[in-house]
Amino acid sequence: MFSSDFWKLSPSFLSFLKKLLIAHWCSLLMLLVGVCLPLFVFEELAVAVLQNEGGFPWDEPLLLAIHSSAKPQLDAFAITLTKFGVFWGVFPVATLISFVLLRLKRWRSLAYFLTTLLGSPLINHTVKELLHRVRPNLWESVSPELSYAFPSGHAMSSMTFIAALVILTWSSNWRWLVLVLGSVFVLSIGWTRLYLGVHFPSDILAGWMVSIAWSIGVSLLIRPHLTKPSNVSEDELTVNEEQSILGN
Repeated sequence: MFSSDFWKLSPSFLSFLKKLLIAHWCSLLMLLVGVCLPLFVFEELAVAVLQNEGGFPWDEPLLLAIHSSAKPQLDAFAITLTKFGVFWGVFPVATLISFVLLRLKRWRSLAYFLTTLLGSPLINHTVKELLHRVRPNLWESVSPELSYAFPSGHAMSSMTFIAALVILTWSSNWRWLVLVLGSVFVLSIGWTRLYLGVHFPSDILAGWMVSIAWSIGVSLLIRPHLTKPSNVSEDELTVNEEQSILGN
């Protein structure tokens, strides 16, 4: 009896599943590539750090290679540039963008932007307190840090900020400019942390990975790209689009 009912219902279920996958294939792909893969890399790094306090074989050679170019002019440049990764750059620009989104009444975009940026430091602080990874001590840094190292807060702050901007501008003509300039900014901030000797390369990589996963994951929930000028509320717009696609 159960088997007979199952085979009668299975075509309807398969039809619904097909419509569901077609309607959300893009989100599922983003979930796999943008969330699952970065989180897998981060998890591998975190477990290795937890089990091996000495770090990775490639951490120290990369740090020493970067430090070999050290000179007073670069020291001053790196000290100044690294401050833009949080308080001099990301924080004021993010505040300005938030006010613009508020002024334009882009509620969904604003909710996504604030959730992503405010959640990033909470994740960073939590992981640092759980893993307690000490910072490199290969040379005396000209800009020492006292907190734990893994993952890099500057790497997370810069990557989260740029990833959120890329997602918010993806449907506009600004996306490639934001992507290119943002990539340069993220790499530059990462370089300063390595040049100053306050992070291992694995700290930077871990910060980037968890930030990408977080930014994309939040976007899949809040879906800021659905924000459009309309007389219909954003929630109604979302429901109507999904019902239209799934044929409910």
